[in-house]
This record gives sequence, C-alpha cells and structure tokens, in this order.
Amino acid sequence: MKIDEIENGIVLDHIKAGNGMKVYEALKLNKLKCQVAIIQNAKSVKQGVKDIIKINELIDINLDVLGYIDSDITVNIIKNGKAEKKALTLPEKIVNVVKCSNPRCISNAEDIDYVFELTDNKGTYRCIYCETKAK
Repeated sequence: MKIDEIENGIVLDHIKAGNGMKVYEALKLNKLKCQVAIIQNAKSVKQGVKDIIKINELIDINLDVLGYIDSDITVNIIKNGKAEKKALTLPEKIVNVVKCSNPRCISNAEDIDYVFELTDNKGTYRCIYCETKAK
C-alpha cells in the first residue's frame, strides 16, 4: 500500500486501533473536498497497532474533540514538508461533542448546547445541567 507524503496537511497519529472511524466521523472529515486517508491497524512499536488519518490540506480541527476521544493522539501539522507536533490533553469542557443521555435533561428539551465538563483526571465528563455522565 502506498500513501503519498503530505506537503501541506495534517496527520493524526497514534490513534488507538479501532478509533480511526470514530475520529473521522467526529471531525466530519467526510465533508472535506480534499484527500483523506484512514489507515487502520498499522504496526506500531509503542502501541502494537494503531490507526492513522492523513488529511492532504490544512484545515481547522477541533483539538477538544480529539482530546475527548483519545488524548494520546499526536497531531502533526505539516507546512511545506515540515511537521509541527501538537500533543493533546483532556479538555476541561466539551460542547456539542456528545449528547446527554438523560431524556429529562433540559439540553434535550430546549434548543441549547450540550455542554459537558471534566470532573476528574480519569476522563469522566458530566452534563453541566443534570450531571449525567457522558458515555
């Protein structure tokens, strides 16, 4: 398999194996007009296997979404063939990334944002309106 080198674009590396499509869907990469490559189960010295996403264009990506899905993802921003690495952390707050599972929550009854806040260092997020845990 041959996937060309990127001159200007983004490489999402060290995605936990099996999460590549989740990242693809969360970032709505299907709406892009540029080339996007998803490599699943690539061999990795550090992880055993991993997924990789290559985007052949410089776009704005929501780092909070990536941090929520998998804070071990490495984001490589490539400009003129030179890569700049960005490490992710768990975001303190996520907005409209996940929907509250509580059917009685005001966020499901009203036209307001789904807002979840990080409540511990283990990655637990809770709805700011009803405190339901994000799934």
